[in-house]
Amino acid sequence: MVDTNSSAATRFAPLLSLALGALSATGFAPLDWWPVTLVCLGAWLWLVYDARTLRQALFRGWLFGVGQFTIGNVWIQRAFTFQDTMPHWLGYGAVLLLALYLAVYPLLAAGFAWRLASPRSAGDVGTPPGAAFALVFGAGWAVTEWLRGTMFTGYPWNPLGIIWLPVTGVANVAAWVGTYALSGLTIAAAGLILPLLWRRWKPALLAIVPLALLAVVGLANSPVPTASTAATPRVRVVQPDLDQEERPQDDYAEMNLQALLRLNGKPGPAPRLIVWPEGAVRFMLEDGYPPEAYWQGYAATARRRIAALLGPSDVVLTGGNAIQFDRRGEMVSATNSVFAIDRSARILGRYDKAHLVPYGEYLPARPLLSRIGLNRLVPGDTDFIDGPGPRGLTLPAFGTIGMQICYEIIFSGEVVDLAKRPAMLFNPSNDSWYGPSGPPQFLAQARLRAIEEGLPIIRSTPTGISAIIAADGRLLATVPSDTSGAIELPMPAALPPTVFARAGNWMVLVVAAMLMSFAIAFRRRRG
Repeated sequence: MVDTNSSAATRFAPLLSLALGALSATGFAPLDWWPVTLVCLGAWLWLVYDARTLRQALFRGWLFGVGQFTIGNVWIQRAFTFQDTMPHWLGYGAVLLLALYLAVYPLLAAGFAWRLASPRSAGDVGTPPGAAFALVFGAGWAVTEWLRGTMFTGYPWNPLGIIWLPVTGVANVAAWVGTYALSGLTIAAAGLILPLLWRRWKPALLAIVPLALLAVVGLANSPVPTASTAATPRVRVVQPDLDQEERPQDDYAEMNLQALLRLNGKPGPAPRLIVWPEGAVRFMLEDGYPPEAYWQGYAATARRRIAALLGPSDVVLTGGNAIQFDRRGEMVSATNSVFAIDRSARILGRYDKAHLVPYGEYLPARPLLSRIGLNRLVPGDTDFIDGPGPRGLTLPAFGTIGMQICYEIIFSGEVVDLAKRPAMLFNPSNDSWYGPSGPPQFLAQARLRAIEEGLPIIRSTPTGISAIIAADGRLLATVPSDTSGAIELPMPAALPPTVFARAGNWMVLVVAAMLMSFAIAFRRRRG
């Protein structure tokens, strides 16, 4: 039996909540200690349930979030070391301030569950937690995590459901319900530990069975291998291993282009889609700019150098920038873009990043913040502007390739153009900003998008981790961090559109409603 009136638990509940939150972050990449996360969640749910007042429940929820988000986002600090116009120590403060805000969402989930499903909210301190409490908490978490990914441009980094990537069957549930709903189911599963502590087996088992069935169904979400021939289109992912720290050098643009070209490989009988990282080419690639825009060399020359190593049907997708000028010929803005270049040195299309990073690619409220010495983390004073949203480029021999530059890939349900489903997603990124934990966490989120949408993803970064990801989230090939290299495989096959690909984040409401319905049924049964 567990003593629900434990004075020690009540006295140390704030500190325990903070510690459990920090420890729960070990379930994220690169550690992937998901059993530890489940135990931490179960213990935290008990602390919330045990709260005497709503204020206590909210505070314990907030402290748990502060611990988890501080540890999970510690990689952000390293990005501040690349911007000398701001003090580098500010990065530590930025991590903590972000965690203080993000913790509001666990606070809301905790308050929701305590108010609706804890008998303590009605003054009953003698009733142990049941399955209904866990289910209501799961519903609240699913909705609040979706809000975290939506409010104030959204920041859904490290969604809770991502801890299941090492467990294939459970991770593939995301193809049915999506990431945020999977996170809610994770909370429910962790909360079902609670009835077992009071030796109440039946409610827990009745609730666990549907979750186990979902995991079994998830195992069926695997692509059927397709036979490849010598003429099957191939994808080649290039990683030059040039760190962000090398950018201030005068010859960075030339050094980077040479490193990329050395890894392009030789043309073969099959068309090759060769992909380079975000911002890979520092030369201008488009014609028609004022002469001063070509201080690093003419665009046509750069394109011809790229095209010279391509086969007849090869195409290069490379990150770069496009610039906008005013009527006086002065630069006013830029876009973070992907360009498609063919053997004839033509630009077949351009995609502009739509979901920009605040303080990274633009400085919000620039007139005010710049006066107090703040700047964006990416070097330069010109802000980037956003593109039109998820789009694909239709390329000969490869079909439509969807584009998601860097940060865009973390937004569940927002990565595919619904009007024209692509054959594959391309996710160029620059992970050299992010320290040791950022790149594996970024890769994990790309894998979860592949599962949700049933689409393969190719991911190219300057320093790692570059990867070819199957439509069920499996890693088919990778280039490790801090390694120069390239990987090449036949173009992976897509799956038919998943349930989530068709329904999108409406599944959050569907799953939350189901969890609430089960909770009501359990409460009535107990009554």
